[in-house]
Amino acid sequence: MPTPDTTILAISYFFHLIATVVWIGGLVILTVLVLPEARRALDANPALDALSDRLRQRFIPLSNFSLVVLIVTGLIQMTGDPNYDGMLQFTNEWSRVILLKHIAIFGMFGCGLALQFVVAPALKRARLLAEHGKADPDEARRHRQREQRLAWINLVLGILVLAFTAWATAL
Repeated sequence: MPTPDTTILAISYFFHLIATVVWIGGLVILTVLVLPEARRALDANPALDALSDRLRQRFIPLSNFSLVVLIVTGLIQMTGDPNYDGMLQFTNEWSRVILLKHIAIFGMFGCGLALQFVVAPALKRARLLAEHGKADPDEARRHRQREQRLAWINLVLGILVLAFTAWATAL
């Protein structure tokens, strides 16, 4: 019979994996598949900006919720790991790998904040200006390029998070 601690840890792993699939899987689908194909199909069409805006509106709440789940379940898992020696204790290889993982996660968090609170509003503003015939095509293009660059950086960091997780799990 599983102990209460084992049950909590198993539930934590389950929700952690689901949140990882939503967050990093969503980044892969959007960055590698959906947005590049939408750009090819709708190049210079106002529908591209509207589609991108709608995708952002759908994905941002899911990714934010996933981040909260990842933080809570990650703390449960970390403190339950026999390699965990305490907060800010980097006394073994596992804790140093987990530090690298957390640095990558903070990078993802920073990219997400920039995308959500800087780039997305700028893109929305550019779209609204375009709808009223006051668009600066260069400005919109720069914002789209920034969004694409941040999305790729976020994806690479997400892959690093998975790599560090695999490394720590193997220890």
